[in-house]
Amino acid sequence: MKSPIIVAALLSISLFSCAKETPQVKHKSHMSSSKENLNNIKVVNEEDPICHMKTAEFLKDTTMYKDKMYGFCSAYCKDEFKKSPEKYVQK
Repeated sequence: MKSPIIVAALLSISLFSCAKETPQVKHKSHMSSSKENLNNIKVVNEEDPICHMKTAEFLKDTTMYKDKMYGFCSAYCKDEFKKSPEKYVQK
C-alpha cells in the first residue's frame, strides 16, 4: 500500500520540478506576426532568446541589434527583446 503512494509522490515531485524549468513567456493572443515562417533568413540565434523556441522552425519576426540579425517566434518576443536587448544577447 505504501509503495504506490511513494512512487506517485516521487513522480509528482519530479514532474513538478521539470515544469518549473519551462520559460514563463505568455504570448499574446493577438500577435501581429505574419502567419507564415520566414525562409532563407540567416539569424545569429538558434532559439528565440525570450521564450526559447527554435527559430529555425518558427521564425516569424527579426530585428537587427549591433549589426546582427536576431530571429523571433512572434512580434511579442521581438518587442520584449527590443526593451533590453543586452539582457538577452548571447555573449
